[in-house]
Amino acid sequence: MGYQPVETLLTDHFSALSATACLPEIYSWLVDESSMTARLEALCRVLEVSIVKEGFITALGLSADEQSLLRPHANDQRFWLREVQLIADGSPWLAGRTVIPENTLQGPETALTALGNRPLGHYLFQNTSLSRDYLNPGIIGGLWARRSLLRLAKKPLLLTEIFLPDSPLYQSSAKGSSACTLLPVQK
Repeated sequence: MGYQPVETLLTDHFSALSATACLPEIYSWLVDESSMTARLEALCRVLEVSIVKEGFITALGLSADEQSLLRPHANDQRFWLREVQLIADGSPWLAGRTVIPENTLQGPETALTALGNRPLGHYLFQNTSLSRDYLNPGIIGGLWARRSLLRLAKKPLLLTEIFLPDSPLYQSSAKGSSACTLLPVQK
């Protein structure tokens, strides 16, 4: 299956899904509130982080929907952007885009700018102040995706994850998954 370059996918439009828009086995992946990093690690021998882009950007570098999702929670003009791929046993399984308002990066959360090749999930799910406002399943560039507004010590960060074609989510033989076809969103 061909797909857009990760750099393009990560900024493509997010289309939300309803629970009836895909098979329950797929939907369960998209709304799993535990660490997706841990779930993927359990299905491979080696999970590595490949950094696509990382650094400060202005609000102009955000998509319109990212701006509208973050605006009620942060009036920042600068944001820490981290775009990565999770590579499992040499195959790209997940692309992630994290947008963190500069005001979130105070106190212990400054560590988010120095994760390097450490998965974000390792940091987030060790943090006792982690909470989630929402987790929305969706599609980006024809691929299954999900978007979360998370909070660390009540400070927001927006995480978008795209399941790449080699991801176990698409494999009928993977635990908790089955092959599927994209179904239109019911209106």
